[in-house]
Amino acid sequence: MRVTVLGKSPSWQDAAGACSGYLAQAQGANVLLDCGNGVFSKLRGVCDYVDVDAVVITHMHADHFLDLVPFSYALRYAPRQQPVPVAGWPGTPDPARPTLYLPIGGTEVLRRVVSCWGNDDLIDTAFAVHEYAVDDVLSLGPLTARFCEVPHYVVTFAVELACDEARFTYGADCRPNDELVGFARDTDLLLIEATLPRPERDGTRGHLTAQEAGEHGAGAGAHRLVLTHYSDELDPELTRASGAEGFGGPVELAAEGAVYTV
Repeated sequence: MRVTVLGKSPSWQDAAGACSGYLAQAQGANVLLDCGNGVFSKLRGVCDYVDVDAVVITHMHADHFLDLVPFSYALRYAPRQQPVPVAGWPGTPDPARPTLYLPIGGTEVLRRVVSCWGNDDLIDTAFAVHEYAVDDVLSLGPLTARFCEVPHYVVTFAVELACDEARFTYGADCRPNDELVGFARDTDLLLIEATLPRPERDGTRGHLTAQEAGEHGAGAGAHRLVLTHYSDELDPELTRASGAEGFGGPVELAAEGAVYTV
């Protein structure tokens, strides 16, 4: 399994960057985890969007789903997706329609978003939409997806993708919790957020510091730990050092275009 970082920014994009988006590829299958703002253009540099088999959204925050909008416009209106010849494309009776997996209630959220400018069925008709629950196990070609609910500001799911003996765990967004540690036990690769330079001072927590991310990786016994969802406004070496202190060993920092083999 190959995992490519398309976007690793937090809720605001790095300069020339993208928010959350990760492409997992195995045995000809292409699965996109999250599709935040800026991700669609990054995807196009790595994989033809009509070759994406499935998109899995971890939670309904804009920095994890907003580029479903341009993705949908491409699927619906690109010349090669039309039933008749257009602009040198021959026309097709079978346009690409990837499967889109959303948390329960996600379909209605997307309809409300796109209804602000008109056609509220934009995403519904571009993708084959399904909603998943925490106990669902998805067969995505050679990949199997499992879920674990993690605490965040809205209902959010960590995702495990497995292929043969390889396991990749994506922690999505979360505050400190035991659920992710248990879910990621002995995973080959844990991709975990490290949003905060320090814990929130008040209110409900929603994210991890780099040190906390490292501690979660250590608790899970992850074989490899990659920190993500951090801003380019943070010192990367301080982030890495803090994560390594919590993990008790070397950690890596996600960067756009980085590829991890699991």
